[in-house]
Amino acid sequence: MFGLGWPEVAIIGIVALVIFGPKKIPDMGRALGKTLKGFKEEMNTPTSEEDDTD
Repeated sequence: MFGLGWPEVAIIGIVALVIFGPKKIPDMGRALGKTLKGFKEEMNTPTSEEDDTD
């Protein structure tokens, strides 16, 4: 995962927990998931610019 090992991921998680608190982390994860889902849908949907190639 981005060249990070499990110890680095654990440290990042702990720091995020300390900074944002346990109640804010699930909300942030949910928002990130929705953003990534929307981005993925947009990448898979052909645009009109691609259809107009003559």
